[in-house]
Amino acid sequence: MVVAMTAFIANDAMIKAIGERLPAAQIIVVRGVMAISLISLVAWRMGAMSRLPDVVRPWIIVRGACEGLGTFIYLAALFHLPLANVTAINQSSPLFIALLAMVFLKERVDAGRWIAIGIGFLGVLAVIQPRLDGFNVYAWMTLLATLIYACRDLLTRKVPAATPSILVTLTTAGVVWLMACGVLAVEGWTPMGARDVGLLSIAAVFLSTGYYASIAAMRQGEMSVVAPFRYIGLFWALLIGWFVWGDLPNAWGAIGIGLLIATGVYMIRHQRAARRS
Repeated sequence: MVVAMTAFIANDAMIKAIGERLPAAQIIVVRGVMAISLISLVAWRMGAMSRLPDVVRPWIIVRGACEGLGTFIYLAALFHLPLANVTAINQSSPLFIALLAMVFLKERVDAGRWIAIGIGFLGVLAVIQPRLDGFNVYAWMTLLATLIYACRDLLTRKVPAATPSILVTLTTAGVVWLMACGVLAVEGWTPMGARDVGLLSIAAVFLSTGYYASIAAMRQGEMSVVAPFRYIGLFWALLIGWFVWGDLPNAWGAIGIGLLIATGVYMIRHQRAARRS
């Protein structure tokens, strides 16, 4: 999970920089060609291609569709918000997972978890900082993308254990790429320079690494142990955002980030204790 979050933030930083010149769909299409090629090569070397028909299993396809929809919304917000703010809002995923598990999996939520969920969403509002004089649409878009990503994470548990994680990774990259191709066909192509292609090549390596590492972590590791390590992404986002763009969260943003980390870790540890009992 540490490797996954480090790779995802590195990818986000590069995409944010390129997004100043190129549309999101084109970025996803070009990066996707490279990522799919790399993932396919790795899957072949791992001997996973013998189970290639698994990629059309319904739960894997639906999971990939959630990834694609969330990616488009997330990138649209990323191009207009500081990296640390987008990452912090995205870290509210454990709160959404708890709510979704309650609704769809009929898991019981006790008073302590309800309090944690409430405090966590106060943290989200502190980061978003809704204003009376304007509607921060991109912050709310990030929150919507986070909800979709939470659905994706729950769907990961539906993937058959015999299906190799590298093939789930391949399906995810492929579905996202196909969705981006449809959007690009409408938007049209924008000329690219060699620097853009080079950065997208590096971003593809980071994205592929992040996909595989996160899927493997969620499928093979105990969630209550693995999930808190998501927050290493906030550290990298703050560091890169300050170093590259000079962005630092204000006092309310810092308070919100602290609340999100505290409540997220509490939710995860609470669930681990409940399973033990």
